[in-house]
Amino acid sequence: MIDNNLTSVFFLGIGGIGMSAIARYFSSRGFKVGGYDRTPSPLTKELEQEGIMVVFDESVDALPEQFADKCHTLVVRTPAVPESQQQLVWFRREGFAIKKRAEVLGDITRTMQALCVAGTHGKTTTSTILAHLLYQSEITTNAFLGGISNNYGTNLLLSKESNYVVVEADEYDRSFHQLSPYMAVITSVDPDHLDIYGDAAGFREGFEHFTSLVRKGGALLLKQGLKITPRTPAGVKTYTYSGLKEGNAPTPDFYAENVVVKNGGIYFDFVTPQEKIANMRLGVPVWVNIENSVAAMAIAWLNGVTESELRLGLASYSGVYRRFNIHVNTDRMTYIDDYAHHPTEIKKSIESIRRLFPERHLTVIFQPHLYTRTRDFADGFAKELSAADEVLLLPIYPAREEPIDGVDSEMLRAKISTECRLLSKEELAEEMRRRASASDRPAEVVATVGAGDIDRLVPTLTRILTVV
Repeated sequence: MIDNNLTSVFFLGIGGIGMSAIARYFSSRGFKVGGYDRTPSPLTKELEQEGIMVVFDESVDALPEQFADKCHTLVVRTPAVPESQQQLVWFRREGFAIKKRAEVLGDITRTMQALCVAGTHGKTTTSTILAHLLYQSEITTNAFLGGISNNYGTNLLLSKESNYVVVEADEYDRSFHQLSPYMAVITSVDPDHLDIYGDAAGFREGFEHFTSLVRKGGALLLKQGLKITPRTPAGVKTYTYSGLKEGNAPTPDFYAENVVVKNGGIYFDFVTPQEKIANMRLGVPVWVNIENSVAAMAIAWLNGVTESELRLGLASYSGVYRRFNIHVNTDRMTYIDDYAHHPTEIKKSIESIRRLFPERHLTVIFQPHLYTRTRDFADGFAKELSAADEVLLLPIYPAREEPIDGVDSEMLRAKISTECRLLSKEELAEEMRRRASASDRPAEVVATVGAGDIDRLVPTLTRILTVV
């Protein structure tokens, strides 16, 4: 995969969820590993505690000496790091070997039986459920995850006994085109990243190309009803799945039936092309996880995970950090944090909350992510957020982008039909303190949603709202 002379790997953007997993992988294999990121975070702190050197100064002078030798250092970069980043400019000028994160991940998948999960939404949860099902079975697995697994407290799983690797296949920057799947899942193709793909047709074409990468002898699993035409090579089997079988639609190969909600849990029968596994208990009882778990169990089943292992694995699955995590749940207040940052994801999050807490006032705190995404999907965001009883909007998190004239949270607020206000993070904390101290407020659900740095507020809001 890399030159035998290389002993060090330096990551530009090491604090990203995908980059940090690969950094941990190289560290586990004995390489000297370090990296740059713009600001400290809980994840960069964990990396430092694991012996990985992280710098927050992009100057060349801040570069640790052991990563300054081009003969022995591989540089891995993420598209989120701008071309003008000083260390990247210097690495290029000096002739270092530089690879994108997706290229390195692609190299790894070509050496193993890669199970790749793609989709606009659902891919992190589905891949994490799949990794857990395999890891706790006799098959075991390696895994590069797009979130922190609550079961394992990490985004990287390693198994010396297994040649399987579960990979979250990221569509941004066409990264998933670098992968070599043995089996692939596509959960959804709702348009996103139109700054990369141009339009909805271009976005769907990107997924169709991804299907052509599945290896002969492997399999493709598609969410039933997706508007794409697979291009799988000869010798690749194609299956369909759904959460619940829908009306007069053709029967999918894998689906759930006889769903029962009791004692705060969700139970269902898992139907495969050959058998029905009855009364499966969903470890994280969120409605959308029925669909995600069917996809994960289908791939696990196709690779030989037994009924008893599926049953134990699904029941013991404890979720992903920032995927519908319930931090406070009292008679008066429930606080949920979710990564939803696309209109369809917000719709599913709100629907799940309404099913679990149908009588409670729902306040959604939303931090828009990226100026282009806010511009492209403003009407969709407004429609789905309007299903809440109240919306509190934070400023747009720009990530890699420069501002766009006329695109801001005020533009979005004007489109939302329910009660909506704009707040700073400081004003938001004060508003939550006011609610926590008000004894006359009705029972409420507060949900923070978004993909920027809104997660930094979770400890503070949990502490404030726990006293309710």
